[in-house]
Amino acid sequence: MTQRTKAQKGIVTKEMKRVAREEGISPERLREKIASGRVVIPANRNHRGVRPVGIGEGLRIKVNTNLGTSSDHVDLEEELKKLEVSIQAGTDAVMDLSTGGDIDGIRREIIRHSPIPVGTVPIYEAAIEAAKKRKALAKMRVEDLLEVIERQAEEGVDFITVHCGVTRNTVERLKRTRRLLGVVSRGGSFLIEWMIYNGKENPLYEYYDRLLEIAKKHDVTLSLGDGLRPGCLADATDRPQVQETILLGELTERAWAEGVQVMIEGPGHVPLDQIEANVLLEKRLCKGAPFYVLGPLVTDVSPGYDHITCAIGGAIAGKAGADFLCYVTPSEHLKLPSIEDVREGVIATRIAGHAADIARGNKVALQRDIEMSKARMAFDWEKQIELSLDPDKAKRYHEQGKSGEKDVCTMCGEFCAIKRLKDFFNKA
Repeated sequence: MTQRTKAQKGIVTKEMKRVAREEGISPERLREKIASGRVVIPANRNHRGVRPVGIGEGLRIKVNTNLGTSSDHVDLEEELKKLEVSIQAGTDAVMDLSTGGDIDGIRREIIRHSPIPVGTVPIYEAAIEAAKKRKALAKMRVEDLLEVIERQAEEGVDFITVHCGVTRNTVERLKRTRRLLGVVSRGGSFLIEWMIYNGKENPLYEYYDRLLEIAKKHDVTLSLGDGLRPGCLADATDRPQVQETILLGELTERAWAEGVQVMIEGPGHVPLDQIEANVLLEKRLCKGAPFYVLGPLVTDVSPGYDHITCAIGGAIAGKAGADFLCYVTPSEHLKLPSIEDVREGVIATRIAGHAADIARGNKVALQRDIEMSKARMAFDWEKQIELSLDPDKAKRYHEQGKSGEKDVCTMCGEFCAIKRLKDFFNKA
């Protein structure tokens, strides 16, 4: 049985107990949320030792890190180092998006080394294998795709992005819409190319029941992908995007009926004033299923600083009800991220999630900030560093900023407001 079917039967699993303890809620309350589909725990029974993570309503906002090779750069050791750094930086999950080298071998090593949930986009491997074997992505066979999904599930992948909402109907709507940037989803573009070349329906939609069988068998969480997400602000919240979301809502209910856990993926590039509407629309159309957003990025003109653009959008999306934030690194739109880019991306997105958690009234997040304030008042630098979202950087900066004046830093030195008034009131 899956986490969802067990929850519906009134069973509180060991994964639910652990998540409930970490989130500070009762196991029974968490079980109810999983049974309703508003929370998922991506934990493939084949991923040994995976640390369960709860994603959804009423829980702390989670962060995902994208890893993976490209056709231009393949280095397994580097990807494993990125995995290590992202975990140290506090990510909650990772996705292996490899498109170059030994894709199977890279994924297996990432799963083997990862104590946190691992996600993939199976269409990448299926399409690339078709290109190698049959000289064209569009010559992928339906069975090829289903075999890749089954194989990845057996290996222990905890959640998979499947672009089931990119149908022939939605593609026709896309053709009639004058998008500035067209399709920016790699998985979405692979499927559109396949549908046009073969004159057939998206296999992930046509054979959705087969997909559900695989997911149910291994308890793989489906992350229903947004293949028509906007890739620039000018394309945000248009008809193709909304039409796809409507269809994803219908597919969510079909998955729930089979006991399969589901979350919904969202944009993308969205102006500040449209983010809340996008979140509310998904929550309404998809019956409260957890919402997984890429960013969103709130401007298109910040290459080199897109982790900041992502954090701004992520904080607003989280406040509005988004549950899972996919990080963006400084190198987004420019190159494959370096190890340091990965670290910066995770920290920036964690800041966004934490800020949103506070705005949502999360008691654990609120208490952390209160403890930080107490540590500052007491000039307890060790505690301040411990409570920081990036303790290593906080410690390094503190060492660089030690003042000759006891307790204070070089920002204010002897004129530190807290110290002067604390001393004054103590004397009084």
